[in-house]
Amino acid sequence: MERVALVTGGSRGIGAAISVALKNEGYKVAASYAGNDEAASNFTTETGIKTYKWDVSSYEESVAGLERVQAELGAIDTIVANAGITRDAPFHKMTPDQWNQVINTNLTGVFNTIHPVWPNMREQKFGRIIVISSINGQKGQFAQVNYSATKAGDLGIVKSLAHEGARNGITANAICPGYIATDMVMAMPEKAIEATVSQIPTGRLGEPEEIARCVLFLASEGSGFINGSTISANGAQFFV
Repeated sequence: MERVALVTGGSRGIGAAISVALKNEGYKVAASYAGNDEAASNFTTETGIKTYKWDVSSYEESVAGLERVQAELGAIDTIVANAGITRDAPFHKMTPDQWNQVINTNLTGVFNTIHPVWPNMREQKFGRIIVISSINGQKGQFAQVNYSATKAGDLGIVKSLAHEGARNGITANAICPGYIATDMVMAMPEKAIEATVSQIPTGRLGEPEEIARCVLFLASEGSGFINGSTISANGAQFFV
């Protein structure tokens, strides 16, 4: 049976690697994105993966986007909730707007992505939900109270969904990447990259494809007994 996967934030960085890996594994893949039309168009041209534009922080936009995907590709049975933003500031300087933007995208956006599809997964007796959290949701990070709060909250989402979905063949798991060699990270000053790598026992940044391989495992039918779990992919930088 051909599976249909949605990857939010799926046209760039880690999300793009996940989208490509799922396609190569035989999934029909939809990659959603929020704003970069040029990057999304280039991604579709290069990979053949369809992209769909909507704001995951809006429930209404998410419902409409999910309906478009399912009308074109079929019922979604695999969700990779990867979309996320940062609005970094030390807590004493953080504004309510910076807090709300990150909460609405990184946390509420996960609800908005999964909730409309959940009833069909229960009815079909199969579903794979994978939420891309972060090492900073596990250990915290300076100037990221908002971001760390959302990524920690994502772990609570998957644990609770695991309880609710297990009897209907639905698994919900999380991946917490450490520092990965995405365009965003590689745009940091060289000294900042060197300082980051010095904190990683493996001695290097992770690659987006390494996170994608974790997703492939959790998305597979053979992973059905792994539910409510977190994979920490951080080069031994932090242990839970």
